[in-house]
Amino acid sequence: MIQIFRGARAPGSSAVLDAMHRDRKHVFVDLLKWDVPVVDGCFEMDQFDDERAIYLIAADENGAHRGSIRLLSTDGPHILGTIFPELCDAAVPQSPDIFEISRGCLSMRLRAPERLVVRNALTTAAVEYALLHGITAFTCIADSGWLSQVLALGWDCWPLGLPQKVGRNLTGALRIDITPETPHLLRDAGTYRSAPLSFADAGERVLA
Repeated sequence: MIQIFRGARAPGSSAVLDAMHRDRKHVFVDLLKWDVPVVDGCFEMDQFDDERAIYLIAADENGAHRGSIRLLSTDGPHILGTIFPELCDAAVPQSPDIFEISRGCLSMRLRAPERLVVRNALTTAAVEYALLHGITAFTCIADSGWLSQVLALGWDCWPLGLPQKVGRNLTGALRIDITPETPHLLRDAGTYRSAPLSFADAGERVLA
């Protein structure tokens, strides 16, 4: 199941979100050595983890974090528009129906085959969430290692500019168009993996 949370929570408010922020710290700070904020010594949380953030989280039956992504509407502050607009040759795409995907994080406890399953489940969940909520496109930033994976998922995407050196890595920005045809494109690429979407917000339904 993919759990969906609208808005950040303070540490200690949600076991699922806490587990996500802990794994983000393990991956982005401990492993990749990113210079990003850490709260209470164990939670990676940046300025975009606010009331606007939407989290798609894959967790096991015990609530352990397996993988997650964050969605931010591009009509407000987001990483590409606020920090890295130079990655776009033209204007940064900004619209209420265009969302940025960021902080894609897979648990380091997963084996390689499990990582692929969780990655595909989160990708599928993002597409289904977009279709449900009128999102027509995603943007994202990825280094050279992730760029090839994003392009290989099967959806319609293209670079927003030439990759540039950011820190030690070549990094680029992408736009991904979302249409009713997108799930079929994922199926054709072998990356479609549907899972129930459970909305953590009161009043929203579970989608099988």
